[in-house]
Amino acid sequence: MKHTPTISAEFEDYLKQNDMTLSQFAEYSGVHQRTLSNWITQHRPVSVQQLDRITVAMDLPEGYFYDLYIENYIIDLSPNFRRIEPLLYRCAELDKLDAIRRMVGHIMDNPLYASRLFDVAEALFEQGRHAAALPLYENVVEVEKYQHSERLATCQYRIFTIQVGDDQSRNLKVATLFEPFMERLDEIDQLDALKDLANVYRSLRLWDRLDATARKMRDKAEIQYSLKHQQKKREGSGKKTKCPLFAYITYADLLCASVCEAQGDYQQALQYAYAYANLDWVIETDENTQHWVNLYKHWSEGNTYVNKLLSGDISVLPDYVEYISVSSNTTKEMVTQLLNIMMAANRFQVDVDEILKQFETEIDSITQQQPSADMYTHQVVPEQSTRFKYELAKYYLNKGNYSYGFKYLLDVLSKSLVINKEAFFISCIRLFEQFKQFADFRMCTKYESLVREG
Repeated sequence: MKHTPTISAEFEDYLKQNDMTLSQFAEYSGVHQRTLSNWITQHRPVSVQQLDRITVAMDLPEGYFYDLYIENYIIDLSPNFRRIEPLLYRCAELDKLDAIRRMVGHIMDNPLYASRLFDVAEALFEQGRHAAALPLYENVVEVEKYQHSERLATCQYRIFTIQVGDDQSRNLKVATLFEPFMERLDEIDQLDALKDLANVYRSLRLWDRLDATARKMRDKAEIQYSLKHQQKKREGSGKKTKCPLFAYITYADLLCASVCEAQGDYQQALQYAYAYANLDWVIETDENTQHWVNLYKHWSEGNTYVNKLLSGDISVLPDYVEYISVSSNTTKEMVTQLLNIMMAANRFQVDVDEILKQFETEIDSITQQQPSADMYTHQVVPEQSTRFKYELAKYYLNKGNYSYGFKYLLDVLSKSLVINKEAFFISCIRLFEQFKQFADFRMCTKYESLVREG
């Protein structure tokens, strides 16, 4: 049998090597002498806080003894959540994910711990320590997988939120796995879950799924909005949504409009744009509500230009450019707006060189996107940025500006590998082959390397 070393044995060796008494170490470390004595002679476990003080006093790195602590006092003894819980938090702080998985794996057969693990996972999730929370949620799911519980659904929602990333194939998988649990969530949480699912489906360009999800969100939001304003409904009761309730209704219209745009039904898209501009039915009058109302009216104006532009009415292009210029746009809004211009330019052979020069700074910033916890910014914006660069590549190649064209095209090809987006990859190959005779040796070499990698 393999002999497992103990922390107390290493501690005793330290005292001998440094010719130090328990009393001296107790004074130096701040851990009571009796506690140290009981630890060594009676093998009583020290707390995680005391272990941290001992580790510092021994001049060792933070968390140095955690693996041994798990072996000595969690795996070798009966599970005790009073020892496990503080160690989970400390391992999360120090990003010791393997240690967390070992502890969770040891207690996962005990259903009594599911509730407490869920509470710890929720606390870690709230702190933004998502990677540390993930194995805890997965444990609760495994223990409660045959139960029809809201807690199980919440765990599945958190796992979905944490696992959505750059890989679009993986995103489809995690969205598909989560969707059946959505209806088990609290009715208010369902709205945010539907919004997050919709943004993933939008980035994946799964228009049928997006349309169904948006309509479901609209129906549920309308019910909750009606309930909120019934006189019998207690003021301030229940959970709060991340956005005002009416905004889920209007966002559903905006999403349905994007489905119509993608399918080339610009007249129907216009009707949706008019719908989320007309918000006279909104009851609230507070400052936050007015902010959202103004925002949707602003978006409606821009999308009205877009639908006319993409349907072939090039006369609205100067008005759309003016609209962009005077708006206080975020980078994520600029991505969409400039993408619309480039799609129209390529579709109808419009010269937009002056427009590109006008927004040169904004175009540079689009290529420097930072990660975001918000599902829209994390999913939709990178997808649209990639599409924008593809449209730029097509525009420049068709104009004979091959250095810029191939630069953007190879960038999109590379990004397609990162996000595992097959449609982008194939489109890039077709476009490169169309203009390959104009590519220099360096560009051809990079292209061939990326194709082999893909």
